[in-house]
Amino acid sequence: MIRKTVTADHEASYPDPISVKQGEVLKLTGEDYNWDGHVWLWAINEQGKTGWIPDTLASRTADGCFAKKDYSAMELTCVTGQVLESFDTTHGWAWCRSEDGNEGWVPLKNLS
Repeated sequence: MIRKTVTADHEASYPDPISVKQGEVLKLTGEDYNWDGHVWLWAINEQGKTGWIPDTLASRTADGCFAKKDYSAMELTCVTGQVLESFDTTHGWAWCRSEDGNEGWVPLKNLS
């Protein structure tokens, strides 16, 4: 766990984001997005929910596409000056927890 200070406000983009469990079947639409040099894929989980996932999450095999690990696209709304605990990073984002216990992704460019 690393303590980070928010340097710019961030508002969560999606109220009900995609999440997947390790081994879950994913459908990829073929749409991708390059965000700050990182590739994101538009995916559909087994429940039919859609959203962006890191390209490294998808494992493509002859039997289909599967999630390599658990993942949630939940973002954390935060404000400048707020102190967060950071637990993981990927594709330019940090998984953080606020003092009130809320968790989600925050862009690394918004943290110091």
